[in-house]
Amino acid sequence: MTTSERMKMAGGEWYTCIDDELEALRVAARDAVFEHNGLPPRQRGNMGPALRALLGGVGEGARIETPFHCAYGFNLFLGDSVFLNAGCTILDTAPVRIGKGTLLGPNVQIYCAEHHREASGRLAGLEVARPVTIGDNAWIGGSAVILAGVSIGEGAIVGAGAVVTRDVPANTTVVGNPARVVTRR
Repeated sequence: MTTSERMKMAGGEWYTCIDDELEALRVAARDAVFEHNGLPPRQRGNMGPALRALLGGVGEGARIETPFHCAYGFNLFLGDSVFLNAGCTILDTAPVRIGKGTLLGPNVQIYCAEHHREASGRLAGLEVARPVTIGDNAWIGGSAVILAGVSIGEGAIVGAGAVVTRDVPANTTVVGNPARVVTRR
């Protein structure tokens, strides 16, 4: 039995992103994102209809400003009243779950893919997908980068420009590169 690259990606195994099925899924996502980013605000509302249909789950009142980019869309789950400000990029090769009431500032980037450490593996398109989870009522400051496999707890604050390389406990504030805890509430 042959396992597809999509199945490997979903299973957290090494897979090659140079694959016809994955490319077709990325094209569908680019089309939905293009529609969302091109619609006038009054016509778009909180989210363009093609993007809303593409995403894995969209809570009531969730809003995505433009421009926006995601790799696949079907791995992105937004809770109620989630807000993604302008310029957010989410490379959702694995599930990205953003809890209710969470705010992402402008240009926040979430990366689920880790590329192979060896140059030959990178040339072959090898990567592994690790999920990202952000709890309810968190605040992610502008231009923060959240790396693969990270969980951010409920009520946490990630300072602007922080690079989050490991889990952030609930009700803490992290800043810097790499992000470090500066306060606990």
